[in-house]
Amino acid sequence: MNKISKKPSVVSKEVLIPFILVTSLFALWGFANAVTDPMVQSFKKVLELSNSQAAWVQMAFYGGYFCMALPAAIFMRKYSYKVGILIGLGLYAVGALLFYPAAITEQFWFFCLGLYILTFGLAFLETAANPYALAMGAKETATQRLNLAQAFNPIGLIAGLFVAQQFVLKRLKSDDIADFSALDEASKVLIKTSDLLVIRNPYVILGLVLVGIFVIFAVNKMPQSKDNAGMPPIGNTFAVLTKNKKYVLGVLAQILYVGAQIMCWTYIYQYAEGIGMDAVTAGYYQMAAFILFTVGRAIGTYLLRTMSSGKLLMYFALLAVLCIVGTIFLKGIVGLYCLVGVSFCMSLMFPTIYGIALEDLTEEQSKVGSAGLVMAIVGGALMPKMQGIIIDIGGNGVADTTILGASEVNFSFILPLLCFAYIAWYGLTVFKKYSH
Repeated sequence: MNKISKKPSVVSKEVLIPFILVTSLFALWGFANAVTDPMVQSFKKVLELSNSQAAWVQMAFYGGYFCMALPAAIFMRKYSYKVGILIGLGLYAVGALLFYPAAITEQFWFFCLGLYILTFGLAFLETAANPYALAMGAKETATQRLNLAQAFNPIGLIAGLFVAQQFVLKRLKSDDIADFSALDEASKVLIKTSDLLVIRNPYVILGLVLVGIFVIFAVNKMPQSKDNAGMPPIGNTFAVLTKNKKYVLGVLAQILYVGAQIMCWTYIYQYAEGIGMDAVTAGYYQMAAFILFTVGRAIGTYLLRTMSSGKLLMYFALLAVLCIVGTIFLKGIVGLYCLVGVSFCMSLMFPTIYGIALEDLTEEQSKVGSAGLVMAIVGGALMPKMQGIIIDIGGNGVADTTILGASEVNFSFILPLLCFAYIAWYGLTVFKKYSH
């Protein structure tokens, strides 16, 4: 009798506990992402910043990824994924705890420094956890396994947004005042001190929680994925990667995807402001966006069982283009619904681009290649800054002028539209040229 070939399981019983622990990290950086997005609007009001000045929050947050991803990968060539994860958790905790002295000094640059160091930790975690999840089982199920692990990222997003909304935005005194800049200096100082303490608290609590998680990882046994045999020089690995067209185009797709994601999530507050909605109510729409993101991730993971990852990526990106067109040209609440709907389309993109780009690489190449894909998160630092500049064209408001018949905040979403158009092309290219 012929044996029926059975498809390997996504996660085997032998690595189930380590896989669950690694998966928890995906929720942790999701929390940091979501709790930081509303801070752009909070700092703008409390410290009386322009949209482009407040975007330094995202520049510091995502710039930290760019600066530390490659050092993290070089470190993990020498040591195990577990050591990389422990260093990541330690830096994450230090950055979060720096919000305590930052609130005392009341200096915007100190808060940005805390976020910068915090994301040094996230760069270590992402550089380790993504390829680690891919390596924890059969190659045939690697992209599906990474999508499964990434499905826990939206749980962290929802938790982070809930904390930002209930424990920060609702407690900001400056948000209750129609014209904060018109107050006398003494009143401003009192409100500023109070509001910066409100912003500080979730980060300090997060830092203490991370210390506990650090201990859990330290005492648990994790499967080693370190190659003790001689490794080729890193220059050789770079040379191989730069010649791999699918990988290089994937890094660019990831830069544009992360930029688009952060623009759509950060500026949902400015978009809502443009239709006369307050920040707390806008937070509920962002919560709906994160729920759609979670649902989309689950549906995408299921569809990957039967559909080519390149083709599915293309379909989701084309749907995102349609939603963004609605965001730009449809006015009022309908445009906001379109912006919320983009999150469903984005859900599949990060892990799928990641899996496609690293698909044909050896483990050694994956460690270095992973750094390139994590460095691609710099798109989240650069592109929101560019969008903030567009929104500031007519002044510090969000609808001071119109461009091609759309308010400046609506028109600024032309940037994510261009990003999704490229991602759709990348998905089509992968499907046509690289599908087996």
